[in-house]
Amino acid sequence: MPAPTVSDHYSPTKIDYPAGTYRVVGTDDEAVTLLKVGDSDGQRVTTGEIVTVSCEDFVGFEPAENPDRTRRLVDSVRSSLEVVYWSFRVFGQELIAHSLLTLVAVAVILVGNFGEAIVPLPDTIYSFLVIIGALGLAYIGSGRL
Repeated sequence: MPAPTVSDHYSPTKIDYPAGTYRVVGTDDEAVTLLKVGDSDGQRVTTGEIVTVSCEDFVGFEPAENPDRTRRLVDSVRSSLEVVYWSFRVFGQELIAHSLLTLVAVAVILVGNFGEAIVPLPDTIYSFLVIIGALGLAYIGSGRL
């Protein structure tokens, strides 16, 4: 059997390890470190379970299919929608947490959009203010403050 490399997938066959699919996350001369990424049916799971197997015991593992490839379309869409939901929620919470800076950024955008009625300036200045305000909101909402 060729030596395992990081990101290869294996399943136990002859040795006493829980059934499932494991991804190689580390190797050295004495052992192979594995992360459980699939259940016994080949479906993707997130367990965080890490197993270190000696090189002698690793002969009891066989190559397996990457469980990420067996993911159903419905699960992928649902996961993507959850990511979008949580991204917007965290973005909004960051804006609320830094409300003074958020108000300043919104004010800069408003001046860029409607300031020509108050103070006549070149159009490039107003465009610049809109861009700066939008970038400010993005920076504040990103959580990098």
